Amino acid sequence: MDSVLSSTLLLTLLMGIGLLFFLRAASKDRTTVVEVNSSRPPLEVLEGLNQWLLQRGWQTIAGDPEQQLLRFEGQVDASVPLAVLLSVLGASGATALGLVLRQLLPALSYWPLLLALLGPLAGRIYLIRARRLETLELRLLPQQGFVPTTLKLRAHRDELIALERSLGRSLNLHSDGRLLSSPL
Repeated sequence: MDSVLSSTLLLTLLMGIGLLFFLRAASKDRTTVVEVNSSRPPLEVLEGLNQWLLQRGWQTIAGDPEQQLLRFEGQVDASVPLAVLLSVLGASGATALGLVLRQLLPALSYWPLLLALLGPLAGRIYLIRARRLETLELRLLPQQGFVPTTLKLRAHRDELIALERSLGRSLNLHSDGRLLSSPL
């Protein structure tokens, strides 16, 4: 095996490993807890959050008045464009592996190129793993100083970011800012 084929095989295998890690990361649980403050009264903030969540398809599943806790549940769908991209990347990588195997083992003829048919499997795996039932917990904390409303929210990071961007101004919600500034 010459150096060009061996390095091409190595790079192709590394690309496959990268795809596997990307699939794993794309469907990873990113549940986060954040404290949010508002200068608005608690009932106004809770009603605004409740309406926003219901509009997005979330359903109230539990509430505990003693702990001042509300729990919502919603189905999170996978991104179809990302699934298509992963399928194309998987097919490209499998084709590249097939071409390298064809060069290494000429007796196999063109059979290794059939590995390209495994490409859509990457998109399918992503679709299965990324669709899941998520929960959002909302707990009203005791009044702290001059801030009438403090909430502790526990949910998927993307949902918390969407909440802060959508309702930040209308409900005067403020967090510590780490949620919108951190890359992951």
